[in-house]
Amino acid sequence: MAKTALLAKLTAKDGQRDALLSVISDLGIRNVSGEPGTEVYAAHKDQNDENVVWFYEMYSDKDALAAHGGSDGMKEFGRATGEFMAGRAELIFLEPVCAKGLDL
Repeated sequence: MAKTALLAKLTAKDGQRDALLSVISDLGIRNVSGEPGTEVYAAHKDQNDENVVWFYEMYSDKDALAAHGGSDGMKEFGRATGEFMAGRAELIFLEPVCAKGLDL
């Protein structure tokens, strides 16, 4: 079964990116640490937009992505980040083909 990946764009309210990143680095990482199918979960600051955070996530398969998205941890994460977000996250679903540093 093919691995699946996700690129997510989170836009914070003006001046709230650091607060959003604080929640991500604490609660977000803690929640995914117990998910065996979550292989990569990495947040990145956008260098051109001070309010944007990008996520690259990779899962062992579509079932692992579904388990992550429907988990209690993600519900908690959504509640905790909601006050800092300017809107809903933009999601792009991907199928990894080749990479350096990732086991595909």
